[in-house]
Amino acid sequence: MPIGWERERAHETMSAGLRTFPLVALASCAFVLIGLSGLEPATHGHVLYGVMTGLGFIGAGAIIKGEAGVHGTATAASVWATGAIGAGIGFGRYDIAIALCVLTYVTLRFARPFLRKGE
Repeated sequence: MPIGWERERAHETMSAGLRTFPLVALASCAFVLIGLSGLEPATHGHVLYGVMTGLGFIGAGAIIKGEAGVHGTATAASVWATGAIGAGIGFGRYDIAIALCVLTYVTLRFARPFLRKGE
C-alpha cells in the first residue's frame, strides 16, 4: 500500500495507485502459493516466470508516449517491483519482500528532487 499511496500522491497516473498496487502484490503472492501447493518443485520457476511476464505486460500499459516525452516508466517499474514483493512473500522470503518494499517506496518518494528538469 505505501507504494500505491506514493503513486496516488505524486499524481503519476490515474490508472494505477492505491488499489492497483496492493492487488498486484496479493495476486502475485497467490499465484506463487498456488504453484507451491499444487505443483512439483521443478515447475516453481515456471510460475514465477509467468508472473514476471504478466506483470511486464501490465506495466507496459502504464507507459504513455506523448509529445512531451515518455511518462509512466516509474509506475511500470513499480508494478513489477510490487509483483516481486508479492512473489517474495509467497516464497516465504520476507526479508527480500520487506527490503524491496522499503527501497521501492524510498526511491519513489525521495528521488524526485534528483530528476532532470522535465522528467
